[in-house]
Amino acid sequence: MEADGCLVLRNVFDGVEVDGLRAGIEAAVAVAAAAEPDHERTSAAGNRIVGTVALRGGPGTSVHWEAGGEVVRNLRPVAHLDDRLAACATDPRLTGPAATLLGTDGVALLTSKISYKRAGVGSGYIWHQDHSFLAAFLGARAGAEAVTAMVFLDDADAGNGALRLVPGSHRGGPRPDGEGPRAGDAAAVTVDAAPGDVIVFPTLMLHSSGPNHSGRDRRALLYLFQPPGRPHLDETPVARARPGRPPGSVPGRPRPRWTGRG
Repeated sequence: MEADGCLVLRNVFDGVEVDGLRAGIEAAVAVAAAAEPDHERTSAAGNRIVGTVALRGGPGTSVHWEAGGEVVRNLRPVAHLDDRLAACATDPRLTGPAATLLGTDGVALLTSKISYKRAGVGSGYIWHQDHSFLAAFLGARAGAEAVTAMVFLDDADAGNGALRLVPGSHRGGPRPDGEGPRAGDAAAVTVDAAPGDVIVFPTLMLHSSGPNHSGRDRRALLYLFQPPGRPHLDETPVARARPGRPPGSVPGRPRPRWTGRG
């Protein structure tokens, strides 16, 4: 699907590497879930969101819990929480394709995330672009000049909440969160994936995923890359002051566009 704006790469990481990354995300989740909270709020969808104090010499982490508060939904940022996750962020098998899509000689890490989506309880994500979250911190232009690399750590299909995307939709510019495909868009595609597969796509590409009602986990690592020489998202003053909270938001009164999203 390269012509449509994204790269689907099969068997990028082998079984041993996938096992290491699985262990890395479990370690990161354990560290963040047990950390001292700095602030917290509840989204309109009922998800408790906790911003932690600084961890492991890096920034705090935003911990999003599933409704009910017993299972983690996602974390951001995570690369500094485990050495295996940090190493993956600089792996040329990710940075090379990211640079290809960006049209640059290299890339810099913008932020990192774990999408947990546990068996039976993992909730879905509405149609959105990663750009809208980034633009809240960095501005529209910088938010658009980035790509997301998603590393699948479990089999993913429609039954456990696979990624859905609209090829070519990045060419249409920013859209409101929750707005689905428009007339004239290409048909949405479900990305079936195996552990170790990777998809790289622009932050303006429209995508979503369903809930996980199956008996199988659907875990994934996401690294967002940008042109070199730009600051890490979590080094920006607003992000440092309140990790995981967009500018202008109020604890307990989240922006509507965050509803149903990670």
